[in-house]
Amino acid sequence: MLPTKVLLQTVLIFLLLGRWQPLFVILCLFKLSSVTGQARYSVPEEQAEGSFVGNIARDLGLDVARLLSGKARIISKGSRQYVDLNRDKGTLVIKERIDREELCGKTTPCSFSFEVILENPIQLYRVTVEVIDINDNSPSFQKDEINLKIVESVASGSRFGLESAEDPDVGINDIQKYLLKPSDNFKLEVQSQPDGAKFIEMVLQNPLDREKEETHTLVLIASDGGEPHRSGTVRIHITVLDANDNAPVCSQPVYKADVQENSPEGTVVTTVSASDADKGVNGEVTFSIAHVAREAKQLFEVNVKTGEIKVTGKLDFEKSKTYQLSVKASDHGGHFDTCKVVIQIIDENDNVPTIQLMSFSNSISEDSPPGTTIAVINVDDEDSDRNGVVKCSIISDIPFKIESSLTGYYTIVTEDVLDRESISEYNITITVSDQGSPPLTSSKNINVKVSDVNDSPPKFDQSEYSKTVPENNSPGFSVFTISAKDADWGQNAQVSYFLEEKEINGVAVSSLVSVNSENGVIHAVRSFDYEQIKWFEFDVTARDAGSPPLSSVATVKILIQDQNDNPPQVLYPVQTGGSLVAEMLPRSADVGYLVTKVVAVDVDSGQNAWLSYKLQKATDRALFEVGLQNGEIRTIRQVTDKDAVKQRLTVIVEDNGQPSRSASVIVNVAVADSFPEVLSEFTDFTHDKEYNDNLTFYLVLALAVVSFLFITCLVVIISVKIYRWRQSRILYHSNLPVIPYYPPRYSDTLGTGTLQHVYNYEVCRTTDSRKSDCKFGRAGSQNVLIMDPSSTGTMQRIQSEKSILDEPDSPLEVS
Repeated sequence: MLPTKVLLQTVLIFLLLGRWQPLFVILCLFKLSSVTGQARYSVPEEQAEGSFVGNIARDLGLDVARLLSGKARIISKGSRQYVDLNRDKGTLVIKERIDREELCGKTTPCSFSFEVILENPIQLYRVTVEVIDINDNSPSFQKDEINLKIVESVASGSRFGLESAEDPDVGINDIQKYLLKPSDNFKLEVQSQPDGAKFIEMVLQNPLDREKEETHTLVLIASDGGEPHRSGTVRIHITVLDANDNAPVCSQPVYKADVQENSPEGTVVTTVSASDADKGVNGEVTFSIAHVAREAKQLFEVNVKTGEIKVTGKLDFEKSKTYQLSVKASDHGGHFDTCKVVIQIIDENDNVPTIQLMSFSNSISEDSPPGTTIAVINVDDEDSDRNGVVKCSIISDIPFKIESSLTGYYTIVTEDVLDRESISEYNITITVSDQGSPPLTSSKNINVKVSDVNDSPPKFDQSEYSKTVPENNSPGFSVFTISAKDADWGQNAQVSYFLEEKEINGVAVSSLVSVNSENGVIHAVRSFDYEQIKWFEFDVTARDAGSPPLSSVATVKILIQDQNDNPPQVLYPVQTGGSLVAEMLPRSADVGYLVTKVVAVDVDSGQNAWLSYKLQKATDRALFEVGLQNGEIRTIRQVTDKDAVKQRLTVIVEDNGQPSRSASVIVNVAVADSFPEVLSEFTDFTHDKEYNDNLTFYLVLALAVVSFLFITCLVVIISVKIYRWRQSRILYHSNLPVIPYYPPRYSDTLGTGTLQHVYNYEVCRTTDSRKSDCKFGRAGSQNVLIMDPSSTGTMQRIQSEKSILDEPDSPLEVS
């Protein structure tokens, strides 16, 4: 919409000058602008930079905030931008000097257009600025002097054409009048041409007399109507010639011709002709082009003798559609006639349609809805008629389409939902073609990248992982690596790993394993013990860095692999530190007699818990053998009187691990039929017992709790001594012959199958065994001889029986 202030100024100027017709045109344009919604302004040329043009925000009904948020900017054709947009104030100001003559030449009215574009959403407004001419140019002639030769016999009223002046200004600032001084013999007549040009003729008023005055000098003045007035002059030198009373006459006053644009140089446009009634030299006619614009002179030439007009430059329909030449036919006597040649340029389809990006977003989010605009383009063809009608299109196998908005403007919008994980970018080829024959086509490629949205959660290679880890691993041991992939890109694809907290057998899983948040490497926090935990499982979450983040969970199962890290433990016979345990072997025992059984267990599992028994040392290796699998010690021959009463066996218990571990036990056997027989032999038996104290353990323990341990040990030792002394006194007075020893019950909680759950050892005696030597059944429980070295003498301590079986000979039962 045309600003009110500018409109009133324009109306006032034209009212003062009395120019009603231009005022009517401006009012019509104002009415048309308001109807079409286009803003139109008027500004005088040669305004200083920063001069106010108009309030574009108010005239378009926009807020200044909308201009700022929409990043409003001006899009103009060509390389020059005369007007700039002040987004902070919503005004248009002059950016660079505007020369109306340079911009439009003689074309009126003179205006230029540009578009104001806003984004988010994209809005496009067309603005037209009319440049008002000011009187900044003076009229000028092509030559400083004009030389004319006029025959003295020329009759009064003869006309002589003069070269008109040129003034780049238009309207009232253009040439308004010509003045000839002096005016004794000639007067000046000015004729207006249909194309607006002035045709100046000098008319002879009084006959010339060469004998009185051979030359005449006149001054031709051209003045414009601007304020202040400007003018230009040219001197006319007239030479009076001798009589030649017939002038050439053109065949026709006006010639019309058509010529194709881009015609090659030398193309004949038309031929003019003229005749002269004179004879001889005075009848010879020559042709020349006069009174035309400089541009036309550069494009056409006339043959001096034949009058043939040819093309001498490049014709361009888009620059000028018609040319008008004034051809002068002259004789040698100074007589001439003029005719007009109107040349019409025929358009050819020689301009390829152009594509200009007005606005373009090279990145679009994959969650953008259909119909989102990514580009606004302007298509133009400088040709006319069908040659200038264009059609714009894009390839159809992409999720985009092209829509027409304003004339010559197209928008490219999304047609379908985008998925970056399927296609991350698109190359869009925009093709535009005109309807000429043959049609001309141009294309432009734009690349649109699809920006990522966090719509894909991380995915593990598998939902469940299982890994076997040997026990006794070092803390920080790398168990294995889990991996999750995210189909997104950038930050949305950065995956971090987290351990889901839970308890395993009352222990937090974070105290067992840890996971590296960056690479998913799972580390063992501590050393695993198969005997404490055989397997456990936990969950690991993979989470991306998107907003909001997406995650997935995988289950990890850790299986602990047993190692042979525990040696066998001997349960029976029990090795005591203060007394000696001895097995009784009667001399009447048969071959294969079961002396005792070594009972051992290994807390490992599998083959690491498979135990084997071997006899390492013996007082008489020919007398005893040990069962490889069951640890039973049996006789391998008959006992003789020569066999020593005191027999000492060392049994090695080995497991089946790699490498194997072992434990040893010393079994003392008394070969005798009665206890008194062996008392003297076993008096110093306890002095042979070997001790293997763990000095390091006691030293560390003593350093930590030396005071407490000292007092505790002192109290315990005194209590034990008193207790043993009291028991010895009681048993001594009871006259019991022997104390049977029962091994403790042992339950294989690990279920290795090495031992059965319960071992029962039972003793059979005769009814009068209290008064005689002990009698043993063949397979009964073994009698145990316990020697107490702390006593001053050797005492026999016999425990009471735990149970008496009904049968006199009860074998060893294992259940």
